[in-house]
Amino acid sequence: MDSVTASGHVIEGGGTREAQWQAWPPLHALPEVGLAELVPAGSRVVVVAPHPDDEVLASGGMLAMLVDCENPVRVVGVTDGDASHPNSLCWTPEKLAQIRHTEAMSGLGQLGLNPQSYLRLSLPDGHVQDHYAQLVELLIQVLRSNDVVLSTWSHDGHPDHEATAAAVAQACAAVQCLHLQSPVWMWHWAAPGDRRVPWTQLRRLALTPDAKRRKRLALLAHASQLTAQDNGAPPVLSPMAVERMLRPFEYFFVPPQFGRVSGLEKGA
Repeated sequence: MDSVTASGHVIEGGGTREAQWQAWPPLHALPEVGLAELVPAGSRVVVVAPHPDDEVLASGGMLAMLVDCENPVRVVGVTDGDASHPNSLCWTPEKLAQIRHTEAMSGLGQLGLNPQSYLRLSLPDGHVQDHYAQLVELLIQVLRSNDVVLSTWSHDGHPDHEATAAAVAQACAAVQCLHLQSPVWMWHWAAPGDRRVPWTQLRRLALTPDAKRRKRLALLAHASQLTAQDNGAPPVLSPMAVERMLRPFEYFFVPPQFGRVSGLEKGA
């Protein structure tokens, strides 16, 4: 996948290797938060995923843990991901929309969620920004004031990820609910200590072994993204990308009320 966004970040090549991230001490010094701190008692969690699989990549482990706690969860699928195989010889957008929705349902099942938890919006893949106002209005209708809403990061490097995050931020401000943002492609284009990343706002949630196992199974359900394309293009999610997303932690940019941590501003 190659793309450039308003934030100026470019997704190309294999990206930063997981071994480089693991060798960077500040990654392991990021503050840990518990599930109850991120999701206060009585809150519903709403995950707004730009494409099928983003809910797994960004927060699949958290979702599995929430299911175990019987916490209410809603997943909003913004697009059907039907533009993931451009110039394919046999994967038409219509076929991709169908298969990727089926994969999303299978992945949610691995996490313990049922199909009724999924709201499918089917906005055009790759063009979320063009439907920004519509997405904001749809989200305002869905959200409640006591929700904790998760999106991809507003500077993640994919145009749909960034437009979705901006729309979620506007909707959350209107409804007055909490907004957390999760980096997905940031781990690809950024490097340890990258000054373009607000490391002091990043928190990490430890996953239980079972949550990590179920997240892996949920990701494997998205087979269309994990296999080489019929036109010779590599998988959308390379083995390197998968490795970065199957850590024992998930990461969330938190709002200012969670506080800041000294020593990370300079990528120490």
